Amino acid sequence: MAHEDKGKYFKKHPEGTQVSETLRQAVLKQTKDNNISCKAAEKISRDGGAPMSDVGTAIDMLNINIAHCQLGLFGYDAKSKAVVPAESVSPQLEADIRAALVGNRLPCAAAWKIAEHSNLKRMDVCAACEALKIKVKPCQLGAF
Repeated sequence: MAHEDKGKYFKKHPEGTQVSETLRQAVLKQTKDNNISCKAAEKISRDGGAPMSDVGTAIDMLNINIAHCQLGLFGYDAKSKAVVPAESVSPQLEADIRAALVGNRLPCAAAWKIAEHSNLKRMDVCAACEALKIKVKPCQLGAF
């Protein structure tokens, strides 16, 4: 969502969208100064067995900001991105990225899988995407 939508994240969801109390409490427990890190959201998902999309919905319904994207794309205070384009991209990594594209974009979940499979940091996969001029979207949590 755009900057002007900050604090209105719940509007992305149909009226009456409900979040379980367990998930609500888990999100609130990991929230600090109305922000929750992507890594904390991943932990909630992993520990509670909830899909990342459900965690993202809970975050939205509570109007909490997602900070410190693990791909380096958003939530880094004054700058919008922490990731910088890679100086070079191996042919294998480029092939893996291109094989996972949906349309002309690489889904966040696919970037995570490529990183795990290739034994790379998630931000390194995103840096390769930046160099290749490939947008990483959609976010597993529903951001941007």
